[in-house]
Amino acid sequence: MHAITIPEPGGPEALVWDEVPDPVPGEGEVLVEVAAGAVNRADILQRQGLYDPPPGTYPYPGLECSGRIAALGPGVSGWAVGDEVCALLAGGGYAEKVAVPAGQLLPVPKGIGLTQAAALPEVTCTVWSNVFMVAHLRPGETLLVHGGSSGIGTMAIQLAKAVGAKVAVTAGTREKLDRCAELGADILVNYREQDFVAEVKKATDGAGADVILDNMGAKYLDRNVRTLAVNGRLAIIGMQGGIKAELNIATLLTKRAAISATSLRARPLGEKAAIVAAVREHVWPLLDAGHVRPVVDRELPMSDAAAAHRVVEESAHVGKVLLVTP
Repeated sequence: MHAITIPEPGGPEALVWDEVPDPVPGEGEVLVEVAAGAVNRADILQRQGLYDPPPGTYPYPGLECSGRIAALGPGVSGWAVGDEVCALLAGGGYAEKVAVPAGQLLPVPKGIGLTQAAALPEVTCTVWSNVFMVAHLRPGETLLVHGGSSGIGTMAIQLAKAVGAKVAVTAGTREKLDRCAELGADILVNYREQDFVAEVKKATDGAGADVILDNMGAKYLDRNVRTLAVNGRLAIIGMQGGIKAELNIATLLTKRAAISATSLRARPLGEKAAIVAAVREHVWPLLDAGHVRPVVDRELPMSDAAAAHRVVEESAHVGKVLLVTP
């Protein structure tokens, strides 16, 4: 088969479409013929040599895909050859085939094409596990999403609105904020021109955000804590703004607030399966009913993954950038 390899870390040109051995599904795995994959920030870090895949996983990037089941490994039940699925991966999505633990499979939702389904696994699992399973967002509360126009941001807006929460977002252009508003965002903050602490406080009568979903890390830590409401919860899922920052413990104590930080890729299979099961139970009915949809910016050939990486690195997109197999 063909897959995107990274012979040497570097810029987008480091991604090479090359022949590699076909995967063989092991115990509890299925073989998926990939229709499409999607670009995530972790893929860019891996390409740059800054984020090695977990031991024992594929060296190829790609944390999610969609496709059809081509073969079942030993011990797999509940799935059949030919089923259309999408999957959460630890790697290997930039390829024509991938072996996937059966617990990380999801059926393609009703009304969503096989290609577009590749936009779903990573964002739904990230948002549901952090915003709902860890931070316990409730109806009537306010969620602040940094990077509201990203793949994760566009999904977080929709899921939060679906459960009756109020949503604030940050984004860097008027166009991106308008797209967030179309998805249901209530409070729109241009982080290049406005102070999100002041804007969120003003829009909530001084209360602040009950939950914050943060992809920035160090750069926003102090301001995030100041933005939190009493009993607020900060969920950190990225470090685009650095890895080290000072934290005012007094402010955190005063607010009786909590900070969590999670990642999906390196979790044990059982934890991933539990998250995928929760997403299937709670998110898939919303997708099947058309209340929540994947937001896809563009589709590019998987062999031209370099172009897709450039789009994401330049933040020239809204939602997900997909890679389609030949």
